[in-house]
Amino acid sequence: MTENTSVWDKALETKVFINQQVPNFKPSLAIVLGSGLGQFAKRIDIIKTIPYAEIPHFKPTSVEGHAGNLIFGTLAGQQVICQQGRYHFYEGHAIQDTIFPIRVMRALGVETLVVTNAAGGINLDYRKGDIMLIRDQINFQGTNPLIGPNPPEFGPRFPDMSHAFDPAYCESMLATAASLEIELKQGVYISVTGPSYETPAEIRMFRAWGADAVGMSTANEVIAANHCGIRVVGLSCISNEAAGITDEKLSHDDVGDVVNRMSQKLENLVEAWVKAR
Repeated sequence: MTENTSVWDKALETKVFINQQVPNFKPSLAIVLGSGLGQFAKRIDIIKTIPYAEIPHFKPTSVEGHAGNLIFGTLAGQQVICQQGRYHFYEGHAIQDTIFPIRVMRALGVETLVVTNAAGGINLDYRKGDIMLIRDQINFQGTNPLIGPNPPEFGPRFPDMSHAFDPAYCESMLATAASLEIELKQGVYISVTGPSYETPAEIRMFRAWGADAVGMSTANEVIAANHCGIRVVGLSCISNEAAGITDEKLSHDDVGDVVNRMSQKLENLVEAWVKAR
């Protein structure tokens, strides 16, 4: 295919490749696993694992904690796609490339998306190890992944974002958490480009805007999912207090350590929610 090939055609080419690798696979659910959360894949009865490097039009991921695999299997009797790690805008990928996996998922028939991430807590009531149900988001990446030609096969030129995170799914996630005696915070996620962590002044600004947690992903995927009619529910692992709240310096290693310690709680929640669907 040429450089002028449409995104829709690229997604169809990728779909054909996947259908050849995993015949008769018809998922309705997809899960995106953020930093340090890739172990959730062990809960899936795996049919096929395909590294991103082998998938047409997918990009590599270079960040520790993001394995870079697309996993196909069953969870609670449902066929699911699991994106084990994501690639980011800050890695140098075009913003449109960061949403390509979501568009491929839609071409494969996905109707529900669970997004997860590690995030810094902006809300002063948040602590390391909390889980936040994302009720809404602020895209502060300075651009929008839908800029450029609009493939009508995916969705309208001007998609509505009034309910970026599906209200019914949010309520069912809260009910599932209550049944497991897991406390869920609820708040607004703000997405920045990174890769530098935020300054204390930026965090104060974000708090004034109404943001409760900050990270470097997710918003683009949620925009793309809404564009193509996929219902979304999102969870943030609060891996650290954001800059200026404590005197601790921020590091990706520390984020990974916290997420690894709390991952089982989040995994239990997501698995139980899928079973309850």
